[in-house]
Amino acid sequence: MLGLWFQGREGNSFSFKECAVSFALAVGLITGAPSMADWCPDANAVLISGPPIKDPGALLRYALPIDNKAIREVQKPLEDITDSLKIAGLKALDSVERNVRQASRALKQGKSLIIAGLAEPKRAQGGEVLDKLETGLDELQQIVESRNRDGVAPKQKELLDYVGSVEEDMVNGFPYEVPEEYKNMPLLKGRATVDMKVKVKDNPNLEDCVFRIVLDGYNAPVTAGNFVDLVQRHFYDGMQIQRADGFVVQTGDPEGPAEGFIDPSTEKTRTIPLEIMVDGEKAPVYGATLEELGLYKAQTKLPFNAFGTMAMARDEFEDNSASSQIFWLLKESELTPSNANILDGRYSVFGYITQNEDLLADVKVGDVIESMQVVAGLENLANPSYKIAG
Repeated sequence: MLGLWFQGREGNSFSFKECAVSFALAVGLITGAPSMADWCPDANAVLISGPPIKDPGALLRYALPIDNKAIREVQKPLEDITDSLKIAGLKALDSVERNVRQASRALKQGKSLIIAGLAEPKRAQGGEVLDKLETGLDELQQIVESRNRDGVAPKQKELLDYVGSVEEDMVNGFPYEVPEEYKNMPLLKGRATVDMKVKVKDNPNLEDCVFRIVLDGYNAPVTAGNFVDLVQRHFYDGMQIQRADGFVVQTGDPEGPAEGFIDPSTEKTRTIPLEIMVDGEKAPVYGATLEELGLYKAQTKLPFNAFGTMAMARDEFEDNSASSQIFWLLKESELTPSNANILDGRYSVFGYITQNEDLLADVKVGDVIESMQVVAGLENLANPSYKIAG
């Protein structure tokens, strides 16, 4: 169940009854009956702040398990170009030029530290990407000097892709051990990319749409591994979108009485634990919400900030009841401001839509997922159960 603490116009908190009405707007991400009692505690305990970053690519970069200040100092001014471009006309290019110079200076001064931070097996590869980044920054400078505003954003994306690649090359293996009770489940020990093709009905301007999803197994290995395993089983192929209400888009409830994936090898529903990585920790916490753990001010490594944030639906009364039902968050809702929501720490986020995420708002109930396909990172899936006969 989802909800958000609301403040009245005079700054006073709404009553329990008013709070319950607000929560009713969000019912449906769970498989059990709604209960309002757990969702109107003290406001300070509920509002969990997250970073104001809304770009899924940036969120994924910052979520990597690395600690290299030098590459972050290149990354930040490149990301700030997005805000610079909000300035009208060619005046934006003056601000962009400052961003580019700052990034170039940071790369020149910190290049040796960046190279030192690369994982040994990936050092040559990362060095080649750094050379491309350096050349690309010079090209972006030329774009700015030629006053080609339209050329800035595509080159910015290219350079940030290089930055992300370098940062991924800094990760040396999987950084922690999954708890004993989950270590034999399908685990995504790294990142993977899935393309989801949706057949959109009743929209003359949009028929087929491919959403690219990046899954983060560094911060949610059990959740992301479960999903990749289901994708490889073609579990979602041909399934309809089951909820699309301006708040979330949701699917994953199979036909019949089961509310999740029935593993043919056991003939039982496969469930996975609530899995949440807290910023500053080396491994996720399992089986409890951050509120239940008393971590009211903790920030999640994968926050509900971006349009198209992907997470698991679960039973309201059981933290470890997620199976196959997934949802993507739409950010228009007033229930989900990026710095004040109660979704973080209550549901397992395990990825973001990184391409065509804006078109998610056009998806309707009854639209069909024609296919889901892992297009990168399948080698990071450990213990793949889809290969087991039966």
